[in-house]
Amino acid sequence: MLRLRANAVAKFKSHIAGGEQRAITAATSARKYSTESPLPESADVVIIGGGSAGCNTLYQLAKRGVRAVLLEKSKLTAGTTWHTAGLVWRLRPNDVEIRLLAATRDLLMSLEEETGHNSGWINNGGLFISHSPERLDEYSRLATLGKCFGIESHIVGPEQAQKLFPPLDPTSFTGALYSPGDGVVDPAMMCTALTKGATANGGLVVEDCTVSQIITGENLLGMKDVRGVLTNKGTIRTNTVVNATGVWGRDLIEPLGVFLPLIPMKHAYVVSETMDTIHQMLPNVRDHDFSLYFRIQGKSICMGGYENNPIMLNRVPGDFHFGLYDLDYSVFDTHIQGAVKLCPAFGSAGIKSTICGPESFTPDHKPLMGPDPTVSGLFHSVGYNSAGMMLGGGCAEQLAQWIIHDRPDRHMFAYDVRRFTPKQKKALNWATERSHEAYTKNYSIVFPHDEPLAGRNFTVDPFHKQMIQYGAVMEERHGWERPGYFLPDETVVVQPYDWYGYYDHPKNANTHYEEALKGDYTFGFSEHHDLIGEEALTCRHDAALFNLSYFCKLFLTGSQAKEAAEWIFTANLDKPINKTIYTCALNKRGGVEGDVTVSIVESGLGGLHDPIFKGRGYYIVAGGASAYHTKCHILAAIQEKAFRAVMSDHTEELGVLSLQGPKSREILQKITDFDLSNEKLLPMNSTAILTIKINPHYSCHVRVLRVSFVGELGYELHIPEESCNDVYNALMKAGYKESLRNAGYRALYSLSSEKGYHLWGSDLRSDDTPIEANLGFVCRKEGEYQGKEIVDRQRENGVSRRLAFFTLREQVPIWGLEAVYRDGEIVGHLRRGEYGYTLQKPIGQAYVQRADSSPITNQFLQSGHYQIEVMGKLYDADCHLRSPFDPKGERMLGIYK
Repeated sequence: MLRLRANAVAKFKSHIAGGEQRAITAATSARKYSTESPLPESADVVIIGGGSAGCNTLYQLAKRGVRAVLLEKSKLTAGTTWHTAGLVWRLRPNDVEIRLLAATRDLLMSLEEETGHNSGWINNGGLFISHSPERLDEYSRLATLGKCFGIESHIVGPEQAQKLFPPLDPTSFTGALYSPGDGVVDPAMMCTALTKGATANGGLVVEDCTVSQIITGENLLGMKDVRGVLTNKGTIRTNTVVNATGVWGRDLIEPLGVFLPLIPMKHAYVVSETMDTIHQMLPNVRDHDFSLYFRIQGKSICMGGYENNPIMLNRVPGDFHFGLYDLDYSVFDTHIQGAVKLCPAFGSAGIKSTICGPESFTPDHKPLMGPDPTVSGLFHSVGYNSAGMMLGGGCAEQLAQWIIHDRPDRHMFAYDVRRFTPKQKKALNWATERSHEAYTKNYSIVFPHDEPLAGRNFTVDPFHKQMIQYGAVMEERHGWERPGYFLPDETVVVQPYDWYGYYDHPKNANTHYEEALKGDYTFGFSEHHDLIGEEALTCRHDAALFNLSYFCKLFLTGSQAKEAAEWIFTANLDKPINKTIYTCALNKRGGVEGDVTVSIVESGLGGLHDPIFKGRGYYIVAGGASAYHTKCHILAAIQEKAFRAVMSDHTEELGVLSLQGPKSREILQKITDFDLSNEKLLPMNSTAILTIKINPHYSCHVRVLRVSFVGELGYELHIPEESCNDVYNALMKAGYKESLRNAGYRALYSLSSEKGYHLWGSDLRSDDTPIEANLGFVCRKEGEYQGKEIVDRQRENGVSRRLAFFTLREQVPIWGLEAVYRDGEIVGHLRRGEYGYTLQKPIGQAYVQRADSSPITNQFLQSGHYQIEVMGKLYDADCHLRSPFDPKGERMLGIYK
């Protein structure tokens, strides 16, 4: 146990009492770049908040010629920035985040040359500690992905790790990952350098300026839009405001009817007395298994971490600018125990000071960024979960692009505030539960398949009880419960959140769901691998029923619905009524914001699935995990062009069952009089209203789409909520003799990957164009649509990277992020990895990049020797222009040989 020196408690109190004054002194080093002069009458952008997020955003906007003003109610770095640990790591299990981290690091290394002011960057390296084989596997995956971006890292043994950081006890851990390019930054010095660079380019900083109101009006379409800000120093007219207020991120915007799932918590670290074995160029240490970190500060160690029982706050007082809390050792002690085991010398050094301040956390431990979907001109950059220093530069660069060009360069969906629905944003209890669990699991191993225990059963579809009765192990996406796979003869129920037994909550006695999840806690094949394979193969050989109810379901109608649809979607929609078209929706950079099916429909009889409207309408179906993002993208396009069109959302009112497989037609035919064998009535890629016979005395109407996400003959039934249970039971009864079984999303994604279909957010993203993704066939050559200029240029000139499919020759599990080699050189990484049960091979998708940036051809892709690096080992792979499964698409036509 740690032994404190006799005067430690007195030093704690002294530090806390003097903390505010020392912080203000550090912050005022930047004040010569602020102004006491009157506010400007107007600005292109007003940034509220002078921490890392605000200063970085001001810098990036000013560099791009934007007239931006930063307003800080106290002094720069007030809030959470001044007391941050300032660690900067380079490796994350996500390619977008790695690029964001690299952008921050590059900026920190170049600021002094540009501004003449030291950014406070110290490149002393980083060391990740492992206590288990699974953790070392995770580090191997990080090292592999890092190679794709030129990041040097090495897996080392305990003795090598001790040479890098001598005070470590090599008997206390099993291995480590060393990343020499990691480092640490001083927040006050960084903000000073940023504001100097910003003001040199016309940016303006105003301290002691409290914003009391964001002034809004209403545009021609009835949507709120930003008009200015009201402060204690006057009013600024502006059409764009950036909310960069950190732990106060909810306070200013809630009067506008805007809500954010942002939870303040106390977060702490302690600073040791000087230690003879410590010097500034020792690497910073992250022990994920002990959930703690060491940051080197001169000859001292700053130690902190993420505990299971953090102290959550409702609000942080508005004047808590440089405030600190007393450190609660009953919470923090778990870190001290781990630190002493890892580094015994830390236990005898004593502690000279403590830092416990407010930090803002979110339900998925990712920032909240981008345009607010309900107030035009309002942008957010909050909720950095103690990672604001390392993500600040990269995120601000993307936010500047977002503000200027409507979209960022990178695929920022994981940070986009629109990843949460309005229902989620308003649910404070849900956000608190999820943010607590995200905090406690921040250092947990990121397995390919894991599910939260908090905030569950937030939104359930009409089939939820039946799914559970049939043994579904549920997953959560976008606030919805969906079946992952089905256990035979077993019922698994997600329990109410027990807060891991903390805050006087008893731990759940029923742990069946948690035990099921543990079967996926591996980088090898899941314990459920064969079971999922049975679901997939049943779909290929007989028939399977997928519950797709959380998919996004929209009707686009109105006098200019046709013009709106043609502008938003890339495909030719000039088709007959009841035709269903697969298409993309692009941003102005040509990136794919969503891929959807659009059915051309006419006015119906008034049901939810068959509404009444004038003229031609469009029924749009999109993936559920990005449903609100898709809806917002379509609405934004309608509003920008002022189309007289209306979009109605029926996502929660319609259930969807997808019946797929060779026997799907004969099963469905048993419960309808509609002649499914007549290809003229319901051909592939079409829709119709069918009458479903529930029993001799009762029937109901459903919308049927003959489409497939798995590459089989199949039908999607879009069912009014009140008829869902009856239709489900009728289908299961009709399919009993044909071996119909339920199947979950794990099988669905395996089947879709095997068929070569895209999954938005993985192998198709907002930073991929249709030409790069081999989707040029869904982009019409006539007429205009958003992003067409980019598509036409790439179609004519070619692209330097393209999506390709890879199968491994050995039975090795792949999950995505594995490096792809061509003739010994890295040409990309897998965006998605699955197991193709019909092919009996691992299969993955990757964008292959030419190093010389010249156009990539089929000949280039098909030549060369390909290998995939899995856990540091290379495996031979075959490259395919398209998936080798059913390349002619005959199975969807009902042609089975």
